[in-house]
This record gives sequence, C-alpha cells and structure tokens, in this order.
Amino acid sequence: MSIQQFANQFVCDLVAYEPGKPITETARELGLDPESIVKVASNENPLGPAPMALDAIRNAAGEMHIYPDGGGYKLRTALAEKYDLGIENVVLGNGSNEIIELLCHCFLNPEAELIAAEHAFVVYKLMATLFGAGYVEVADPNFVHDLDAMADAITEKTRLVFIANPNNPTGTIVGEEEIARFMERVPEHVVVVFDEAYFEFLSDAPDTLKYVREGRNVVVLRTFSKAYGLAGLRIGYGLAAPQVAGILQKARQPFNTNEVAQRAALASLEDTAHVENTVTNNAEGLAFYEAAFQERGMNYVPSVANFILVEVGDGDKVFDAMLQQGVIVRAMRGYKLPGWVRISIGTKAENARCLEVLDQVLAPV
Repeated sequence: MSIQQFANQFVCDLVAYEPGKPITETARELGLDPESIVKVASNENPLGPAPMALDAIRNAAGEMHIYPDGGGYKLRTALAEKYDLGIENVVLGNGSNEIIELLCHCFLNPEAELIAAEHAFVVYKLMATLFGAGYVEVADPNFVHDLDAMADAITEKTRLVFIANPNNPTGTIVGEEEIARFMERVPEHVVVVFDEAYFEFLSDAPDTLKYVREGRNVVVLRTFSKAYGLAGLRIGYGLAAPQVAGILQKARQPFNTNEVAQRAALASLEDTAHVENTVTNNAEGLAFYEAAFQERGMNYVPSVANFILVEVGDGDKVFDAMLQQGVIVRAMRGYKLPGWVRISIGTKAENARCLEVLDQVLAPV
C-alpha cells in the first residue's frame, strides 16, 4: 500500500516546477569549478544586489533572534510612497510567487476558472490545478498576449485573469491601448492580475496602477528578484485596491517575509544607481544577442525583459550539451517550446561565453 493513494490525485498527477539548474549542483555533478560556470537560466541580476542592500543585510545579521515585522510597515510605507498609493494598497510576499498563490487561495475553487496565455508563466497552471480550478489557456499569436481573445474567454466562472507583462518566457509585451480595451470588457466578478516582474527593464511601461487607483479589481505584481538582485531573499509585493488587498492579507501566513529581506528591499529602493546600471547592462546584453542571432540567421523573439528566447532545433539537446561545458541555459519543453532555449542576460563576459558555447554546440559535425 502506497501513501500516494491517500493523497489528492490531482497533486500526484502534477509535473513539479523545475527551476533553473543551480551552479552548485552542476559543479558537483560534472566535477567543475563553480567559479567557471556561467548560469544564464533563471533571469537573475548578473550584477548582484545593490551595495546599499548588502550593507542592510550585514547590519541585520545580529538581530535574527527577533521575529520580523509581520505587517512589513516600513517597506509597505516606502512602496506606497513610491507609487503614490496608501499602505493599505500594498501586500508583501515571499517573492511575487507567493502573491500568486494567495490570489488562488482567495479566489479559486473547483467551480472557478483562471485564464492565462498559452506561453505564460507555468506557475499559473500549476496553481490552478492545485486548487482544483479550471485552467483556460488562450493562444498567443507571435508569442504576444491576445487580450481580445482573453476577454472573449471570460465567463461567469472566471475569477482570475493573469497577464504577464512583459511575459516570461517570451519577453513580449502588450501596450496601453490593448490593456485599456481589455479592461473595458472585464466584469466585476473577475480579478485581473498584471504580473510585472520585469517592470524595471521597460523604458515605456503601460500604466496599470491607474486601475488600482480607480478601485478596480486589479492586482499589480512586482518583485525585488530581478532588477534589484534579491532573488535569494524571496521578496515581492502586490499593489491592489483595498478591497482586494484586504482579502489577500487575510490569506497570508504570519511573518511571511523575513527581516533580512524586508531591510534589503527597503535599502534597494534607495539605491537607484544600481537599478540604472542593471538596466544599462541588460540593454547592452539584449543588443548583443539580437545582433548575433541576426548574423547567424537564427529565429528569436525580440525581448523587453532580461532574457531572450531563441530557436535551436532541440532545446533539451542544446541544454545538455551546453551544460557539459559549464554554461546553464533554460530548455523550454515545459512551456510547449521544445525547439527553443531561454537565455538570461549576463555580464558582458558571461554573454560572450554563452554565445561561444552555443556556437560550438550548434556547429555542423
């Protein structure tokens, strides 16, 4: 007799989310020096945390015997001021992923449905399945969210619509006009979630916070994992009208964001130079890859995020071959793109090394 037969079958049937392969695991398995490995798989900040965040982390170390501020007052206040909102509009999460889970706790059940684009973040489908809800997947021609089709898909059962903007893993974006047209069609029983984890990389971002200020049933997700370089501390947030934010606050665990993460995030908001350097490095890296792929006649998706999607024939094979040479990219079979890999933007040296190994792997035998 197996304990599996007593577990929820829909959980047992799930394929677990696979994050980018860690450097330590790769080094251990292949006998490589960790310092020689280039990881461009998880959309991390190659410049690391901001200097002011590092100072905050060091200063916090001696006080780890004290529980964190469960309400996150200082960080929520700073975020509210940054976006001209009230503290009641801000919900903190253990990464923005936790806000996704809180939304599903609050609004999904076996009679409800979640709508997302075909090539959107796989966690949306994972969460819908875990809560027994229907998952409605809408085609995204040319890897761009089709908001008109997503509006058409809304029914009385719809509770959540996720719009990843920019989208992971495609790096594409929908603009202000498309969003406005979509929002005109959204009924009151639906919560629209704008997942904006890569917001800081945009030079001309659509204004989704206006819907929060209008009191619409909208949640805007942002994170300190990408441009701010705090992925290892797991700190993100949601911005929502009080009636939505208040529901989310009831569902979260006490002390869901730790003290080090809160202090580092607060310091990161002040270190604007670090974000500017990150954005500059990213723009240069995207230009480098796009020029290289054009020169080689490779099919890729123009990106506005901190990664780029490129077609390589057999993504799993290319991933394995590059891994053997100490370069970690991300195969895309889990996103129904078996012929593609996603490459995160690294430092200039990391980008050059990645392209060098990619050329070797794709070279005719």
